[in-house]
Amino acid sequence: MSLMEIRDSNGTELHDGDSVTLIKDLKVKGTSETIKRGTLVKNIRLNGRDGEIECNTKQVKGLVLKTEFVKKA
Repeated sequence: MSLMEIRDSNGTELHDGDSVTLIKDLKVKGTSETIKRGTLVKNIRLNGRDGEIECNTKQVKGLVLKTEFVKKA
């Protein structure tokens, strides 16, 4: 199995434990929460799926984000 390179919206490679910042307000499916642009998300986890990362925020635990909506902090 080859290692997949996960990149943010600017093309910067992401790794487990990195911090990212949202570049767009995002509504969270299944809740009434909206995570605002500029929110810092610490300690991300790569889940092995291309274009997705897992993380926790103050509002939502176990969140999966598309990498097109984040940039490395």
